[in-house]
Amino acid sequence: MAIGIKVTLNKGLFHRDPQETTLGQKIIKHSILLIDEIGFEAFNFKKLAIRMKSTEASVYRYFENKHLLLIYLVSWYWEWVSYLIDINTMNIQDPKRKLKIIIKTLVYASKDNPSIEYVNESVLHKIIIDEGTKAYHTKSVDEENREGFFINYKKLAQKVADVITDVKQDFPYPHALASNLFEMANNHIYFALHLPRLTDVKVENDNFDEVEEMLEYFAFSLLGCNEKENEPKNH
Repeated sequence: MAIGIKVTLNKGLFHRDPQETTLGQKIIKHSILLIDEIGFEAFNFKKLAIRMKSTEASVYRYFENKHLLLIYLVSWYWEWVSYLIDINTMNIQDPKRKLKIIIKTLVYASKDNPSIEYVNESVLHKIIIDEGTKAYHTKSVDEENREGFFINYKKLAQKVADVITDVKQDFPYPHALASNLFEMANNHIYFALHLPRLTDVKVENDNFDEVEEMLEYFAFSLLGCNEKENEPKNH
């Protein structure tokens, strides 16, 4: 296995952490590929077991149901984004520059390779766009929230909200802006690909530049500053 990061997730999401065994890593790898291929509604452990050439019982030894598996995958992705933000903003002092880097990281996190063989980041990103909200837009969200299942998402939102507050200390909605940046990044990629009349951006050949520009526009306009003020001039 290639050397990479190990993501720490809520233990209530799994019976056994799949990152720690070869079989568990196969479950993660093939669940990502299969959910992308057939969609979350059609996905089940029987189909996953067939794809893995294993048994349903082996999958159930790791996850109680497919909903918890989806939360696991979504949480893994957000923890990976949080890790990338830390790496990409290291030694960056200017909060406007830091927020600009964060926006780019949110949009293009799937392009960074964490050197983990069993996670296809690009395909997982597609799942986040297409299926991610199904992890917490459920009737059981309050109970799962009390269990701490969404702590990775909350920590990421707090991390971005802190930078927003550094940009403008009296901005009244840092958490709302942070979570909206996440949701807009995913929603407008989805709209551009599937419901283009719901957005003004275009996405072609996995180029998300227009999405990045839109997020910068909204963020820095709300914060009352121009993100290009600190950009180097071309001569």
